[in-house]
Amino acid sequence: MTDELIQLGKLVSLGLALMLPLANPLTSMTLLLSLGQQIPFRERQRQVTQAAFYVVGIMLVTYYAGALLMHTFGISIPGLRIAGGLIVVTIGFSMLFPSDQPRALEAEATADALERESPNIAFVPLALPGTAGPGTIAMIISGAASVDSAIEPDYARWVVAVAPVIVFSLLGVLFWVCLHWAGRIVAVIGKSGVEAIARVMGFLLVCMGVQFVINGVFELIGKYPNL
Repeated sequence: MTDELIQLGKLVSLGLALMLPLANPLTSMTLLLSLGQQIPFRERQRQVTQAAFYVVGIMLVTYYAGALLMHTFGISIPGLRIAGGLIVVTIGFSMLFPSDQPRALEAEATADALERESPNIAFVPLALPGTAGPGTIAMIISGAASVDSAIEPDYARWVVAVAPVIVFSLLGVLFWVCLHWAGRIVAVIGKSGVEAIARVMGFLLVCMGVQFVINGVFELIGKYPNL
């Protein structure tokens, strides 16, 4: 039993290390601070709690239904890895070298929010695509497709079944904490600190995305050696 708990700890740690740069709560935190200024405090906190549940729900549905969606649309694992890697690289570059366009879009969304009374921003944009965006979804589907061949033979079955739920739940809790205390976090680390963390995350995403593409290309060559 002790060995299995150690396996569970390893899988959870690995899952958090892979998912945290993608499901970056800093993005949703800045969205909340910009779009939630005109929302009453209690209503904003209620929407933060809603968004945390949405994030966990999106990840769980993606993990368990991803293989079915791939089979339905005829998407191969190498194709998913390459496409997901390109998405992750794009997101990483946008975090490394932010342009004025996101700020313009953010200002437009803020103006739109001002026109409505207490807008609900829990699902869009806080949960999707703020946290559980395309890169996160691609990573989850790719990881779920690799469980049988890469993870399950070396780990207990119940560990493999429980680890994703724990990882997604912990990400949801971290998301809630960051958004619940968004104002204080920004006050402590400052906007420059937020930007610095975002750039580090962006660099990690670029590296991960490139590695996804490399893995996908090698799998494609191995599957179709005559290409």
